[in-house]
Amino acid sequence: MHKPMTSEGQIYSSTIAHVADPKYVGKCVHLIGAGGSGMRALGQMLLSRGATVSGSDCSGSSALESLGVLGARIHIGQSPSNLPTKLDLVVYSAAIKDGNPELLAARQAGAEVVKYSQMLGRMMADHCGMAISGTHGKSTTSAMVAYALQHAGKDPSFIIGAVVPQLSGPSGVGKGKCFVAEACEFDRSFLNLRPRMAAILNVEEDHLDCYENIEAIIESFRAFTNLLPADGLLVANGEDRNVALAIRNAPCEVQTFGLTENCHWRAMNVTTDRGKFSYDAMFNGKRFTHITLKLAGLHHVYNSLAATALLHQAGLSGQEITAGIASFEGTFRRMTIKAQLNGITVVDDYAHHPTEIQVTLKAIRDAFLPRRIWCLFQPHQHSRTRFLLKDFARSFGAADKVIVPDIYFVRDSEREKEYISAEDLVAQIRFNGGDAMYFKGFEAIIEHLKISLTPGDLVVTMGAGNIWEVADEIVRWLGSDR
Repeated sequence: MHKPMTSEGQIYSSTIAHVADPKYVGKCVHLIGAGGSGMRALGQMLLSRGATVSGSDCSGSSALESLGVLGARIHIGQSPSNLPTKLDLVVYSAAIKDGNPELLAARQAGAEVVKYSQMLGRMMADHCGMAISGTHGKSTTSAMVAYALQHAGKDPSFIIGAVVPQLSGPSGVGKGKCFVAEACEFDRSFLNLRPRMAAILNVEEDHLDCYENIEAIIESFRAFTNLLPADGLLVANGEDRNVALAIRNAPCEVQTFGLTENCHWRAMNVTTDRGKFSYDAMFNGKRFTHITLKLAGLHHVYNSLAATALLHQAGLSGQEITAGIASFEGTFRRMTIKAQLNGITVVDDYAHHPTEIQVTLKAIRDAFLPRRIWCLFQPHQHSRTRFLLKDFARSFGAADKVIVPDIYFVRDSEREKEYISAEDLVAQIRFNGGDAMYFKGFEAIIEHLKISLTPGDLVVTMGAGNIWEVADEIVRWLGSDR
């Protein structure tokens, strides 16, 4: 029996290692939108370097509370009164609008104001920056690289947009030369980074609320490659046509990865056991090392190849890379097993893009061999749902039952709500042959599951919103006397 997993807030370390940095010791930094995963990680990193940190967000969370435990002064709700009297720097997340009252007050007060990505770029500039980009897989691959470096005793600094249990959180400050960062293309924020090494895992349509089309997205990734110095390294997916367009005229050495023979880093002699892969990692046609993954899904073969290329460039031996990757257990909300009770498995996952849904459901079926997969998918953003509606509808083929609550409203305008609804997605899934249902609220979903689940079933909550709350409630119900 798999015991219920602890919450995200409990995964955060209650202490931090302090590595004093004269640039930040004694500085008062305020974070607007401190609840975001990247912003929370940045707050932890600033605290560890000696800064005095305050922050705010519209709503509370256990993870945000953990930032307060580490020493930050946290406010729920946003108001000019949240700004400290002594204020050296204000950092705001990409989700913060120009009319935010704290942002306006900070600018009126003459404080230095920067975006999250700009601050991340500043912190990276003092190290050997390793930036991992792509539409999918950024968090897992960044965490894999950071963990392997730490496992090898290289003591890296890192900041990742997800909680990594083996790293005690989403960020850390080390004395080593490497700084690993997840590089997000939303709002072109990754163009503020200063890497010496970078990876592009894949390029697909996403964030179409700030990009006009796929051509604009490719162009943004092309600009990202131009951040690298002439003596840097770009690791790129050798099987992705959009990546191929983005890396044209890259200013530095390019090493490709994939399963085909034209790739510099290639997986050969691939075997699988319940969805978990092992393979020989080949470099320029010669066997470099053997990789065995704890993570299920073919997509992690690609992620680990990219990680291997970056780690090799960072000076790790094949043996060190093998040991680090083989013991890496993943990031929070990426196929996280919440519990296995009374013959029912509950899993939680962050997937919120059609490709992510498809590969994750395939990996879940291969890894768990469930009788039925119940996929509880919470669409994230009305605009994303509208732009990618048909792709979403085709992505649930590996699920037996699909339940969709209302779309998680974030970043979009109120008018965007009029264009698309969860019922529209359900109709499209049914049109594609899927068994899908719409429930307006979480309570109705939970009650339906209580009367429908039977031994052998697997429930997976999916989405970048708060759908994980349903998983937690189902776990509590399964663990009760009922």
